[in-house]
Amino acid sequence: MTAHIQTTDQPWWKGAVIYQIYPRSFQDSNHDGIGDLNGITQRLDHIARLGVDAIWISPFFTSPMRDFGYDIADYCDVDPIFGTLADFDALVARAHALGLKVTIDQVYAHTSDLHGWFAQSRAGRTGDKADWYVWADPKPDGSPPSNWQSVFGGPAWTWDGRRRQYYMHQFLTSQPQLNVHNPDVQDALLNVMRFWLDRGVDGFRLDALNHSMHDPALRDNPPAPDDGSPRTRPFDFQIRRYSQSHPDVVPFVERIRTLCDAYGAIFTVAEVGGDLAEQEMKAYTQGETRLNSAYGFNFLYAPALTPTLVADTIARWPDEPGMGWPSWAFENHDAPRALSRWCKAGDHAAFARVKAALLVALRGNAILYQGEELGITQVDIPFERLQDPEAIANWPLTLSRDGARTPLPWSAAAAQAGFSSIEPWLPVGDDNLARSVDAQEADPASLLNFTRSMLALRKAYPALRLGSLEILVADEARLAFRRDYGAQSLLCVFNLSDAAVPWPLDIPLTGMANVCVNEATIGTLPPFGAVIIEESRRWPGS
Repeated sequence: MTAHIQTTDQPWWKGAVIYQIYPRSFQDSNHDGIGDLNGITQRLDHIARLGVDAIWISPFFTSPMRDFGYDIADYCDVDPIFGTLADFDALVARAHALGLKVTIDQVYAHTSDLHGWFAQSRAGRTGDKADWYVWADPKPDGSPPSNWQSVFGGPAWTWDGRRRQYYMHQFLTSQPQLNVHNPDVQDALLNVMRFWLDRGVDGFRLDALNHSMHDPALRDNPPAPDDGSPRTRPFDFQIRRYSQSHPDVVPFVERIRTLCDAYGAIFTVAEVGGDLAEQEMKAYTQGETRLNSAYGFNFLYAPALTPTLVADTIARWPDEPGMGWPSWAFENHDAPRALSRWCKAGDHAAFARVKAALLVALRGNAILYQGEELGITQVDIPFERLQDPEAIANWPLTLSRDGARTPLPWSAAAAQAGFSSIEPWLPVGDDNLARSVDAQEADPASLLNFTRSMLALRKAYPALRLGSLEILVADEARLAFRRDYGAQSLLCVFNLSDAAVPWPLDIPLTGMANVCVNEATIGTLPPFGAVIIEESRRWPGS
């Protein structure tokens, strides 16, 4: 690999590669079968060696764990199963010493019903926090205030006998909806953000941000047209026009940006799903007064990785003034592992390489989920071992999120794959033992070492981190695009199919191949082949 490294004046997060850590499943340091903050600290060298820029840690806050940390009982403390605030401070210090930025989840749409705020709110209709959650009277017949449905099944309203009102919850009944329309609630959430910024955090992922505000008039959602796909939840029968996605999210986003700007180069990325995801992602990131980035579910639930999917998705985020900066993830803790979705078992090794090369080559930030660098596949969790409340409620029609949350295999020969000394909260999965970190460290041709080389390439070439992207070819199998930044020009050519295809006629057979994936060469594209070519140096206007 030949690199022409150029310095840039862009913030650290632009074009960054971010490694997502699901703390329950990363490393258990205290032998209880559950990963923890000290376990993360012990294994940060592995992440730093990958060559990523930052880590993103999924929730580790005080919680009853009914939704595994996304039901927060105290925003400003660490749950004892994960450690202490001192452990978190040590993690941040070690990460910074290794050159890694630290980003954490923030969940502002709801809390746990065990949060002190909710205890005060449900105590009565008067008081400082009476309007901190979404409460409403029943209809005259005693039924819920609207027809809204929860993501996890059933109405989005639960009766509370103490207030003699319904409270709203878009997920579990134990996750009451915060009234983020209330300026006092916004102030409290911004104070939470200050708490973590003061502890050295470098950025935030804002979970389900478009779920944070509802229609105050509580209008019924209209029915969703039947598109022929299976609908396993009442939630799927509605267009969520009024239960989420209120326009007032944007002014709150601007308050978040103002606060983060006061702390310097802090990275903010919104997770946005739903029918209006693209529209909302762009609204939340437009201009210089809103969030830095957003990512949706374009790839996370896609049944196949196709050239047309990639080309269409990238084309929606052009390099234009005022347009936000995208982030892309092929995997995360909520979606089935990509290899299990996108290719046959016999193609896993080859497909994992072309997938890694593509993620690194896309314009935007790249989010790498723990184990993706090893080629971890989805684990089939038997019903009696399920932990995921959504999977349990909808079994067997909903594919369990647990299968993508299994412990990381550090050592194939060690007990519990080196994750813990006792049986972990979820099984490692026999198929993933052979993909352990120690086995791949020893193999120069492993996916782990290939991923390191791809991340090094991205770091060496500003054209990959920051450059424009021009789609040249996107047909049934072939994807080709050019990345330009100043004098750098890279051609990226991919075959996303399991059969050899001809080299695209319009792609020149000149230049130097920096990366050849699965025995591809300039001019040949075997199954799952890819080539990244450094063209003769192109100058602006040439």
